[in-house]
Amino acid sequence: MNKNLNFIDNFDSIDESQFNKLIRKDDAPFIQYSFLKALENSGCVGRDFGWTPKHLIKSNKNILSGFLPIYIKNNSHGEFVFDHSWSYALNRAGRNYYPKLLTAIPFTPCETRKIITESDSDEYIEKVIDLMEEKNIETWHVLYPDSNLKELFLKNNLIERFGYKFIWRNKGYEEFDDYLSIFKSRQRKNIKNERRKISDLNITFQIKESDSLTTKDWDDFFKFYTNTYEERLQRPYLNIDFFKEIHKFRETLRPVIFFALHDNKKIAGSLCFAGNDTLYGRHWGSSYNIDSLHFETCFYQGIEFCIKNKLKFFDPGVQGEHKIRRGFEPKRTSSFHYIKEKDFRGAILEFCEKEQDEINRYLKACERYTPFNKEYKI
Repeated sequence: MNKNLNFIDNFDSIDESQFNKLIRKDDAPFIQYSFLKALENSGCVGRDFGWTPKHLIKSNKNILSGFLPIYIKNNSHGEFVFDHSWSYALNRAGRNYYPKLLTAIPFTPCETRKIITESDSDEYIEKVIDLMEEKNIETWHVLYPDSNLKELFLKNNLIERFGYKFIWRNKGYEEFDDYLSIFKSRQRKNIKNERRKISDLNITFQIKESDSLTTKDWDDFFKFYTNTYEERLQRPYLNIDFFKEIHKFRETLRPVIFFALHDNKKIAGSLCFAGNDTLYGRHWGSSYNIDSLHFETCFYQGIEFCIKNKLKFFDPGVQGEHKIRRGFEPKRTSSFHYIKEKDFRGAILEFCEKEQDEINRYLKACERYTPFNKEYKI
């Protein structure tokens, strides 16, 4: 057993300068030290909400050389890879699905590195499995890992589960009209009509990047964000303290807020984060229910931002078939799952194989309904 591998209960106990040495230029903002620290320090993540930190680190003589984010989960909230049917099945068998182990960025369905190390990664998996045996935990789930980990996970008997999302791809457009030129005429007209509905209402947009964001901007955005959850009678995942923490590290995390304004008053906002080559759409909210405002604030403004800033991709979040007609292309995603006991593993493997067939058919159907000209190749 590697004595240099240990579990910690608080991300704040990791030295920031050492952690930052493990981060690469192309890493997504959400695996950055300041983002993970903000989640815990703000209280959005913790035992009270079913997210108990149990991170795995590797260090030798107090020098950090590896990190694997892990949470002990007592629910499946904020994950975006749904396993409720799995928990029902195991509970019916008289066994406990919870607590489970989860490797993910809380409330963030975006692909990131999950084993942050340059050394052997197998030892991290072995250490997690030992913890499962020790605590009698039935399952461990790794959500939205980077594709480089696939071979490692499959070799160590993790089951791959497929999902999907919709991604916008920049084909070197110079302006939004260049992008519209790849659409069939009918859908091009529909998008123009949606944008015209907003401009005819004299709604304009203000883009606030890290160098221009103020604390008041975060207060304004938070009102819109919480309103979205209140309309669904749900508690927001994130609190105002989290956004204030993000503001402190805005130069590193590169948040971008697209504010919709009417008569110079903010009425809606969409929060994104700018990565090395990708714009990540994360949260939005509005004071009013206005036709097409969501599409303009969350999609079209982001696309224009990507074109202007030469970003290759726009990842607006999971789900939403309505994205297809607005030019977001289907992409298959993966999660990986370690099931400790053979009987339950067999059931989950069968489930994932059947689900994979369904997802493959769905993605084929999505391709048939893309709004692009025949000359455009996905």
